[in-house]
Amino acid sequence: MWRARRWPRPRWFSSDTAAVGADSGNPARRRVAALWGNGDHGRLGLGALESRWSPTACPFFLTRPADPPTSLACGGAHTLFLTEGGRVFATGLNDFGQLGIGSSMPHTLDPVEVSGFQEEIVQISAGNHHSCAVTAYGELFVWGKNSSGQLGLGKSAGKVVSTPRKVDYLADVRVKMTALGSEHSIVVTEDGEALSWGAAGAGRLGHGHKSSFLGFAMTSNEYTPRLIKNLDGIKVFCF
Repeated sequence: MWRARRWPRPRWFSSDTAAVGADSGNPARRRVAALWGNGDHGRLGLGALESRWSPTACPFFLTRPADPPTSLACGGAHTLFLTEGGRVFATGLNDFGQLGIGSSMPHTLDPVEVSGFQEEIVQISAGNHHSCAVTAYGELFVWGKNSSGQLGLGKSAGKVVSTPRKVDYLADVRVKMTALGSEHSIVVTEDGEALSWGAAGAGRLGHGHKSSFLGFAMTSNEYTPRLIKNLDGIKVFCF
């Protein structure tokens, strides 16, 4: 995910699919979201399914100048937007509830607001089929596909969670930053500790091998956040 606030002033930024920048043709230099690439399932949020070969401003946010986008996150076939007012919008494929708007819409061509947050959202992330948001108080909300425990909600949670749910297992820490993979998730806390959960194959969680049999490493999914311990006391810093 790229955040416009990292730069001294808003400007266009080149990435695979999207960017947030200032409209150079507008004297007020209002912030806009520009997207490009594969347009199937409405993942670009441009109101159509066509692919775009160059950055195209999202018309949805052009009509809402009072609350412009400040950052966005691109998943497998969906996109999340975070606005200046701390609101979250989502567009694209919703086959596993990754948009956070319930299960009634299989996809959407235009951004739709994600509700269910009690505080202002300050950070968003998108995985292949799951999504998350961090509140100003460091609480983590997750939604989407949960087949490998990638939402961190425990074994009792369903395989699909179509609306935001708070990760209660992180109630004692303040989340600072998140990163979502295909079927796993990682967070960094305000104290500089890293935790991970979800599919454990190929050592992606950093927890080591659970056991071995006849020389073959055996791993299992982690359904709740677990501290990555082998950092030798090194704190992880977020920028």
